[in-house]
Amino acid sequence: MAAPSKKAFELFVSKIPWTAASKELKEYFGQFGAVKKCLLPFDKETGFHRGFCWVGYSSEEGLNNALQKDLHMIDGAKLQVQRNRRPFEVQKLNKDSEID
Repeated sequence: MAAPSKKAFELFVSKIPWTAASKELKEYFGQFGAVKKCLLPFDKETGFHRGFCWVGYSSEEGLNNALQKDLHMIDGAKLQVQRNRRPFEVQKLNKDSEID
């Protein structure tokens, strides 16, 4: 018998301005539900984040609440927000990524 699959409630967020930090993203998306993790990968060469992140919610309700909002803005920039199609795995991330 196959093991039950673990359901992931994750967003993929892109077009993040370089001025935004992981803490700010976690606080912003926290208004929609309990954020379990926020991953904002950084570029080793430039030291800046790469302009996208993943946000993991504790429940499907938080994910759906975030997806229902039409416009997400941080630091004056419109974010592109969508359901993450492939759950990310912490083991595959490089050490320069920031996880909360």
